[in-house]
Amino acid sequence: MSIVFHCEHCGKKIKASNSAGGKWEKCPSCHNKLYIPDLNSGEELKLAPIDGEDEEKQKELMNETHHLTQEILLEREAPEGPSGTGRPAFEISEKELTKNIILYLRQMADGELDDAVKTADLIAPYRRQTVNILDTIAVSEMPEPELADVPPQVLSGLIRNLRTRIS
Repeated sequence: MSIVFHCEHCGKKIKASNSAGGKWEKCPSCHNKLYIPDLNSGEELKLAPIDGEDEEKQKELMNETHHLTQEILLEREAPEGPSGTGRPAFEISEKELTKNIILYLRQMADGELDDAVKTADLIAPYRRQTVNILDTIAVSEMPEPELADVPPQVLSGLIRNLRTRIS
């Protein structure tokens, strides 16, 4: 007759001979040391009594989890921004938008992240115009004078960042 048990580390089922009982051996699967129980020791594991309160509390928590899950699933996702055609309430001039985009890029380059987020919020409603202006800035040989000291690779990364932010 052999001793059958599971490895504590990998969970694999292991069969060991009776003579190996009570010794430390390596698991053939994960090679971790483990204790092989001895069937002859006669030690019986003592189990803790079942606590009715714990089971009741567990059921209560599971019911609460179920109800919360159902509430979340039944919630409707509200659309972002005001309802309507999705167009901005007023148009902005290309010059003003370009100024805001350059200001955003400058703020990001200078590490003024809080101000840059506020500026990006001003730019976000004008996605199409912004993408066109960013394309123009990206392909221009000479950057805007305000951005002349920003390395080209950094400027390119900032432009990509703004494009993904407004998309």
